[in-house]
Amino acid sequence: MTTHRIKADIPQDIHKVWKTLSEVLGYPAWRRDVEKTVTTDENQFTVYTKDGYSTVYTVIRSEPCRCWEADVENSHVKGRWTVVLTSKGSDETELDISAWATAKKLSTRPVGKSVFEKTYLQKELERFAADLKSAGELGEEE
Repeated sequence: MTTHRIKADIPQDIHKVWKTLSEVLGYPAWRRDVEKTVTTDENQFTVYTKDGYSTVYTVIRSEPCRCWEADVENSHVKGRWTVVLTSKGSDETELDISAWATAKKLSTRPVGKSVFEKTYLQKELERFAADLKSAGELGEEE
């Protein structure tokens, strides 16, 4: 298991950031890698990439404008994402995103497995934060 954590400032009010984050059916509008999102129920949804790859999210904690946490699983990894939101005034929100993941299909060699997990988590979290920041910037133009 590998963990990774990043912080990002989003130039939007915390309520707008929360709305963008929590309305999962809207993910294709702002996540550059997402083709569609399908909900199973109020706590579970599947995100499909533009390549057709699917990841299932099971929301285990949702505190509006404070915290969003989900178990995440696809054919390569199983893990958990936690997003903590903090208001930095009326026009900025800080995200503290932490995640852990365990590779499923790699050999049991610890070095290769942990390198994959770290690279995967870092790439996914950085892309998610950048896309969410871009979504906020797009919202300013409307």
